[in-house]
Amino acid sequence: MNKNNTILTLIQNFLSEEEWQSILSEFGYVETARKCTVPILISYLIGAATNEWKSLRHAADVGPSNGLVSVNHSSLSKHLKALDYGIIKRIFEVIVRKLNRAARRQLKMPKTLLAVDSTTITVGKTRLHRAVYHGERSGIKLHVSFTNETSMPLKVVETTVLKHDGPIGEFLEDKRFILVCDRAYFSIDKVDRYLKEHQHFVLRLKDNVQLNRKKSLQGSRTNDSNVTADFTCTLGTSQKQTKKRHRVVQFKAGYLRMVIFRKNNIIIGIVF
Repeated sequence: MNKNNTILTLIQNFLSEEEWQSILSEFGYVETARKCTVPILISYLIGAATNEWKSLRHAADVGPSNGLVSVNHSSLSKHLKALDYGIIKRIFEVIVRKLNRAARRQLKMPKTLLAVDSTTITVGKTRLHRAVYHGERSGIKLHVSFTNETSMPLKVVETTVLKHDGPIGEFLEDKRFILVCDRAYFSIDKVDRYLKEHQHFVLRLKDNVQLNRKKSLQGSRTNDSNVTADFTCTLGTSQKQTKKRHRVVQFKAGYLRMVIFRKNNIIIGIVF
């Protein structure tokens, strides 16, 4: 890392002193250090992540040569322990909100895609006692909504690995975009709710979802089209079934397998 590190530059240029103080006040954090302030701590965290510094002692040794203020490793350890993770997350959200053009578009503008998925980060059991999920392994999940237009994350929700993607995905929904999700985010209630709330979406269907009362849609397809079927139907069994009809598109093996989505007054979604 150096003085021109992109992330560090963004924090320095896009967060004013008033915004720093507002974020700290929101979490009740009182700045007591004269030298090891929150911006300095954030800078060291960025440096450690970028350069894979081995420890706080290592970070304190090499930090000044990478453009950071010289800080003793014991001070870093002391103040990092007292730093609320929510502060770091809020700083991230503020910067993304400022940079994300799509987030400031008017709703009348054409909607763009918002990809939703999760990634798992694992560590040894001893490093994360409260998130053990398999044998000697612990881990967390980062559930992320990603705007394809800006190639930037819009929102991040962190959980333990054992949390299922589906319920957490509801925190990432955004009516300004067309949601694109994998099968883990599908549920009968959810797709009907999307229609009612005017949430556009493209969603992969689970293999065991029952398709009822199919009605083919007229459309022109070339002879070499990968689409094998295009119809509307209700989804689910008699015990649990959607109240509305949804559009499903099936593809040849090796391509997307099904799709349901909503556009205007037609429900649309996808199954990969």
